[in-house]
Amino acid sequence: MEKIVQTAGRDALAGFADDFAHFNDDILFGENWNNLDIDIKTRCIVTLVALMSSGITDSSLTYHLQNAKAHGLSQKEVAAIITHVGFYVGWPKAWAVFHLAKEIWAPGEGDAPYEDAAMRAHARSMLFPIGQANDTYAAYFTGKSYLAPVSQRQVAVHNVTFEPACRNNWHIHQASAGGGQVLICLAGAGLYQEWQQTPIALKPGDVVHIKAGVKHWHGAKKEDWFSHLAIEVPGMDPATEWLEPVSDEVYEKANQAASS
Repeated sequence: MEKIVQTAGRDALAGFADDFAHFNDDILFGENWNNLDIDIKTRCIVTLVALMSSGITDSSLTYHLQNAKAHGLSQKEVAAIITHVGFYVGWPKAWAVFHLAKEIWAPGEGDAPYEDAAMRAHARSMLFPIGQANDTYAAYFTGKSYLAPVSQRQVAVHNVTFEPACRNNWHIHQASAGGGQVLICLAGAGLYQEWQQTPIALKPGDVVHIKAGVKHWHGAKKEDWFSHLAIEVPGMDPATEWLEPVSDEVYEKANQAASS
């Protein structure tokens, strides 16, 4: 492992707080960070969790996020870590750290994982990753969708992303008691419609509460990417009943209604 060398203490405090600079550069980093009892990536994660738990979101956290990325922490991993820790130390702290992490892990034009420029721009516009192609449920979608698990503890939370004009089939969240689903819109422009009801335009920040037994569909507008968190409401005997696809006619009318 390459030896970690730190000079920030002396660069900032030489002649003003020489002891503190010595402890920072020579002890904290020179000895502790070079200790091989745990690997450097793990040490980066532990430090990130400690700073986030303390509510530290200044330049020191930015440095340690950059250091974590340099030592192999992926965007998917850092998003999972921040989300997990957020449940224990507070959601506002998670949001604050995500704002910093998003800038550090944001893909550039040369290294973006998505070939489509609009898809890259959409990925940059939200905190959670787009994830992988939603092949398991592809039969229940018109167009291509993507799925990124956010949490599997307590309740299932997934980020669902729809390419332009993609929508899922009509479906019903069934349950003998409780159940249903909550959608929290993250990025882009979407649509939601219940059976025989007026379609609703969705934008970032909108929240949709779907009761068990309600026939509905949701997806992206014709020319926009769209992402939402899908949160499963706990219930007895939960199941999703997938029904017929949303026809082009129904979808076109929903776009027109949402734009008027």
